Parts: sequence; structure tokens; C-alpha cells
Amino acid sequence: MSDLALPLKREYFEQIKVGEKWFEYRLCNDYWRKRLDGHGAYDRIILTLGYPRRDDSERRLIRPWRGYTTATIIHPHFGPDPVEVYVIDVRPE
Repeated sequence: MSDLALPLKREYFEQIKVGEKWFEYRLCNDYWRKRLDGHGAYDRIILTLGYPRRDDSERRLIRPWRGYTTATIIHPHFGPDPVEVYVIDVRPE
């Protein structure tokens, strides 16, 4: 089984957990291009609150892989200028 692991800050982890946030953003750079464009499809996404121990299920959310798109956004996390991002679908089943 092929998993995409996405460590998150608490704010974003909690928003996804309660269903307020359906998409996770990653910059379109070489690091993420290799993992997304160069990989093919994943089976699932594992969203973690930081970097938890393997047995810490409270800090893990598992979602099905539904793919991604790209977009240009302005977001405080990336600074004041528009940036190109991968928009990864993290909705629950």
C-alpha cells in the first residue's frame, strides 16, 4: 500500500479533523513535484499532527487518495504574494 504522509500544524490538523478544511496545500516545487507528479497514485493519505509515534492514533487521520489539482493562491502561510500550489483533496470518505 502506497501512502502519502502529510505532517500538519495543529491549526490545520484540527480543521481537517472536524470537517472545516477539505484541502491541504503544498507549494509547487521540486520536492512536491517528485512526490505528486512523479509518483502516480497513492492508496491513501496519512495526515499527522506534527510527527507522532507510530502507535499514536489520536494524532493521525487516514483519508482515501482522491488526487490533487493546482491553483494560484494567497495564503498567510506562504507569504503576501500569490503562489502556485498543489491542492490535495483530504475530505473524509
